[in-house]
Amino acid sequence: MAASRRVAVELAATRGHSYEVVIGAGLLGEVGARLAPHLGAGTVFVVSDATVQSLYGDAVVTALSAAGHECVDLVMEPGESAKNRDTVAAMQDLALASGVDRDSRVVALGGGVPGDLGGYVAATLLRGLPWIQVPTSLLAMVDSSVGGKTGIDTPAGKNLVGAFWQPELVLADMDTLKTLPEVELAAGMAEVIKYGVVLEEQLFTDLEDGLLESCLARVPEALAMIVERCVACKAAVVAEDEREMNRRQVLNFGHTVGHGIEVASDYALRHGEAVAIGMVAAARLSERRLGGTGDLADRIADLCVRAGLPTRLPDGVTAQQVVLAARNDKKGARDDLRCVLVGELGRAADDQGNWSHSTTAAEIVGALG
Repeated sequence: MAASRRVAVELAATRGHSYEVVIGAGLLGEVGARLAPHLGAGTVFVVSDATVQSLYGDAVVTALSAAGHECVDLVMEPGESAKNRDTVAAMQDLALASGVDRDSRVVALGGGVPGDLGGYVAATLLRGLPWIQVPTSLLAMVDSSVGGKTGIDTPAGKNLVGAFWQPELVLADMDTLKTLPEVELAAGMAEVIKYGVVLEEQLFTDLEDGLLESCLARVPEALAMIVERCVACKAAVVAEDEREMNRRQVLNFGHTVGHGIEVASDYALRHGEAVAIGMVAAARLSERRLGGTGDLADRIADLCVRAGLPTRLPDGVTAQQVVLAARNDKKGARDDLRCVLVGELGRAADDQGNWSHSTTAAEIVGALG
């Protein structure tokens, strides 16, 4: 097998469950052998979107079939708009008609949307089937494929229906990033920047010193290294707080506002683009509430601009609309808007042991101005 990097996600609280994130090149060609210890004797249901399926679906199904597994494709339309109840119901019905049983497995192949939805399908079929994540976007590799958050969107907001359902394995083939559109690569860099802001100062300064451009140029070693570093950051936090009761909230830096922007724009912005705007706003809010962050908001904005990400609301979306949408975000409680703040680079600020801070609508509107 090809050489690979490995990061363990230890989850002692979940019946001793833990799993590995395997990072390397050429892994899709080895998917049959790599997944063999995690696949049962039943059918493998491969969840992907039409774009990813056209690029990599045949290769994955061929490799799994060669290893003796019967496969059924569950294909969705690309984009956030397909991450809904109707898509889930259609996939569940097809799986049930195809003879899904407790030996079946789900493989989520693609970016954050197929991963979120595929995990939710796995969590709900027969009250929970084992599943494997095979992320093909930078955003999914560094963030959404790790930690077991699954879910779908509803008219009330983003990811308001879902489950914590940990995968058995995450297999990140770096070769899939060669076909990733530049705008999607940039969107993934927003999550990389986030890790530097709230957890690893050195990662942030490395990005400032040119690592960002190396990643955007798709230098293989640079991309593999940031995936490993971000996964290690997230694995440590998830091991401490699997179900986001406290510490894991730090990973939501920029996301309360970011999710509000996604909903207010009717998902015209990609998740990473909305998070970029949300991070700049959260850094401004941090400066006003906590002080001591210096020029952090400007530094975050500069990195985002260098990555090709927006830092201000797009035309047609107002701060008031964002606040209204953010009230329904899963990180809020009733009228309480909670945001992750940063007291210093590389460390989220805690509020008497809480890692998200109560904020007012007026404060968020001001930070978005």
